[in-house]
Parts: sequence; structure tokens; C-alpha cells
Amino acid sequence: MPVTKADKTKQYIIEKVAPFFNKHGYTGTSMSDITKATGLTKGAVYGNFENKEDLAIKAFNYTVKTRLWPVIEAINSQQTGVAKLRALTDFYRNYYDHVSEYGGCPVLNVGIDSLNHNHALYNRVVSVIGKMTKGIQEVIEQAQSEGSIKGELDARSYASKIYAQIQGSIFMAVVCKSNENMKNMMDHIDLMIDREMKN
Repeated sequence: MPVTKADKTKQYIIEKVAPFFNKHGYTGTSMSDITKATGLTKGAVYGNFENKEDLAIKAFNYTVKTRLWPVIEAINSQQTGVAKLRALTDFYRNYYDHVSEYGGCPVLNVGIDSLNHNHALYNRVVSVIGKMTKGIQEVIEQAQSEGSIKGELDARSYASKIYAQIQGSIFMAVVCKSNENMKNMMDHIDLMIDREMKN
């Protein structure tokens, strides 16, 4: 299906306003921010989206895709389960550099911002967290099937533990404006893999 002018306009708006939503949140991003970022009128913006919430969700989806897709590519570039886990920690070692100019991690930013303010956006964040955790679980299960990770280990529990440690270190990295906490936590996760998880 060919890309229409309307499709291009929607994409343009999303790309321009996504950093504002990521940095300032749903409530902190005003209509004047949106019109200033896009150079379009309020009518032109809302002629392409149902409302501000619809735009915020689509902007979040775009930010997740552009900020988190590289980690999925890094994982998928490896063949074995353990190599995929190493690719995960290798990617996040320098994650602050990857998201600092964009205002930080979209999952962390939007999750906190939407928790008590925007139910639909919050549900979208929870869905992304679920998918990320499930992806780690599937990698662990692959490694179990290959015999490199203990078969009796609870893959779901360890996936949740790994993802929680990643998000905690992202918070520290963004607040402290440094990759140091990311690197230290990824080293810790690698040790956990070696000492607790591997056969």
C-alpha cells in the first residue's frame, strides 16, 4: 500500500513531538509545545489524531521502536541463548548515551508520568514491559533447551529480576547523567548469569 500525504504528515508530527512527550510527560507537554515543534496549527495536528492522548500513545510507540529496537536487533544477531543474554547486557552498558539527548528511557519516563494521570498510556507502558520481560524469558528458556542454563531455574522469575535491575540502573544513570551505574549493573547481571544461572 503506497504511503499517502496524510500518512507522511502523521509520521512527521509523531517524530517532532515524541521527544517532548518523552522529556516532559503527557501533562507537561502543552499544545503550544506541539504546535511549536511541528510548525503546524492546533487544527492541523488534531486533524490527524483523535486527541492529545491518541498522539501521546503513538509518540510513545515511536519512541519505544526507535530507542529499544536496537537491543532487539542485538539480541537477534546472536545464535545461542547465553550469547543473547550477553548481547542484552552489552547493549545496556551504554544505554544512557543512547537515550540521554532524547530525555531518557521512554518506558521509565512515560511509566512514571502516566501512572496516576493517563490510564490508556499507562496500559501501553505495562504492555511494553510485559513484552520485554517475556523476550528475556524466552532467551533464558532457549539457553535452558541448549543445556547452558540450569533446567530447574524459573525462567520467568529470572527474566523479571533481570529487567527490574536494568530499569533500576537506567533510573540511576539518567538521574546521575552517567553510564557508570549501567555498566556496574550489567557486570552484576553477567555475574548472576555465570554464578546462579549457568550449568
